[in-house]
Amino acid sequence: MTDSAAIKLLIVDDHAVVREGLKQIIGSTTDVILAGEAETGLEAIKAVRHLDCDVILLDISLPDRNGIEVLKQIKKEAPAIAVLMFSIHSEEQYAIRSHKAGASGYLNKQASAGEILEAIRQVAAGLKYVSTQLAQELANNLNQPHEGALHKSLSDREFQTMTMIASGKTVSDIAKELSLSVKTVSEYRARVLLKMKLRHNAELTHYAIKNQLVE
Repeated sequence: MTDSAAIKLLIVDDHAVVREGLKQIIGSTTDVILAGEAETGLEAIKAVRHLDCDVILLDISLPDRNGIEVLKQIKKEAPAIAVLMFSIHSEEQYAIRSHKAGASGYLNKQASAGEILEAIRQVAAGLKYVSTQLAQELANNLNQPHEGALHKSLSDREFQTMTMIASGKTVSDIAKELSLSVKTVSEYRARVLLKMKLRHNAELTHYAIKNQLVE
């Protein structure tokens, strides 16, 4: 297959060893080639503006910003590019939120090389990639009363605020990183605590760790 016909992939992950592993995987086939790589959300957004790529493999946990926010920005600027979210977190925690934000699929970092290539090919063809595990979970929930974990009721910004607090960041840190006022972030924090029936940051952090929402 010629390079012009191959699927052009942009890899976004802050861990060099992960990027090298992914490059080895796509190096084993001829229908997927590397278009570029990025370590941060900002680098990913810049890359989208000048690189020719068909699919982005995007880590959810980036050092400068949340992957869901990066996903939304990418879909706003380049809606035709398929984005596969890539994470160590279980699908139960992030997959549905990712799909709602515009992702074409969600891959756990424990996925096999075959699964990764299949997902890339599927979303490049304009399809959604849903793992067998997630499909089963969605099917099981069809006839279940809507209860779910408390964090699933949070908006994306509230969810992001919660995970950042649980990661040890202060309200001021979050405000600076997200270009928001301290007052606005404090309001998000208050909403999170209210919706999740928690009293303070320590309980919030305990909840996030218990539910594998932070690394």
